[in-house]
Amino acid sequence: MGAMTDTHATLYDVFLRVASDGSFTAAAQALGYTQSAVSRQVQALEDELGSVLFDRLARGVRLTEAGRVLVPHAEAVRDRLAAARTELSALRTLDGGLLRVGAFSTADAALLPRALAAFRRRHPGVTLARTEGPSVKHLGLLAAGELDIAVVSATAGRALDGCALRHLLDEPMFVAMPQDHPLAGRKRVRLAELADEEWVAGSTRPEDTLMRPVLEAGFRPRTTLVVRDWIAKQGFVAAGLGVTLLPALAADSVRADIVLVPVHPDDVPTRAVYAATPHGRADSPAVAAFLAELRSAARQITPSSGRP
Repeated sequence: MGAMTDTHATLYDVFLRVASDGSFTAAAQALGYTQSAVSRQVQALEDELGSVLFDRLARGVRLTEAGRVLVPHAEAVRDRLAAARTELSALRTLDGGLLRVGAFSTADAALLPRALAAFRRRHPGVTLARTEGPSVKHLGLLAAGELDIAVVSATAGRALDGCALRHLLDEPMFVAMPQDHPLAGRKRVRLAELADEEWVAGSTRPEDTLMRPVLEAGFRPRTTLVVRDWIAKQGFVAAGLGVTLLPALAADSVRADIVLVPVHPDDVPTRAVYAATPHGRADSPAVAAFLAELRSAARQITPSSGRP
């Protein structure tokens, strides 16, 4: 028989087996070890604890008082290790565990739901926890170890530092306008053509919104209307109160009485969208599987329109 080939066996497993069988030889046969290997393991445990655990008899062994005290504790250790092995196996096989996911708002409109639905179908045993908010919030949660993976973008010029990035897609921008707008039938629009328009902005500081590239290009939109909620913003546009910028990922959620016209890429460049994970941390099986679903979902979204 080989010496100690079962990596799952511990000193306590060997101890309990000897206690149960009353013999080093019988325990060795049951465990698939040599008798000398079992004897060495018991001796190592006795040395570690500073107590003799077995009386060595002419035929077999018998627990000492110290050995009898140790038995329930050894059983508890064995059971906890068995439970740990089960949980670790579930993490490896995606039969259990927790995956914490975050995404900015327009990624929640199409990209994230597709990936979450596919992941849940394939790995129903994994518990999913989701957070929402701007990319800067998710970068902080990733750095603090409170998120496992997030969909982020460099909106408003914020650097995506402190995390590992995997590129998912480049997202074009649209101008959302009412159906009866003179430019509603155009295949593409230049910002100069919208110089006299009223713009509906998401903040009193346009440089903190999707308008930042517009400002950097020298265009100064008239943004007297500030509407933060996207559903409400659509209502303002549909009512003819102004136009607004819309990223392609949100195209699926646009109401029927609004028209989307692509912005010329020289005026507003595409926005890079990434899957971000904590820097320097190896991907867990769940993170790797979810990243694959994000990439698949990104391929299903046509970059030129934002629609499948």
